[in-house]
Amino acid sequence: MSANNDLAVSTSPAETDEIKQAMLDALEDNRLTCSQARAIAEQFSVPYHLVGRLANELKIKIRHCELGCF
Repeated sequence: MSANNDLAVSTSPAETDEIKQAMLDALEDNRLTCSQARAIAEQFSVPYHLVGRLANELKIKIRHCELGCF
């Protein structure tokens, strides 16, 4: 685990790529809504913070944040 990943979640590289692709497919103006990000996390059964970390890696902004998860 890297120091940047203190809340690491065990996902395979293929699963991580699938999550990233789902995020990219849902983009509008390089942004996801909070509800879209949460739905992606739930679809892949991963914690919200993983989707948030991947959004940061992909330089995706989360908009209309509802719960402060991202």
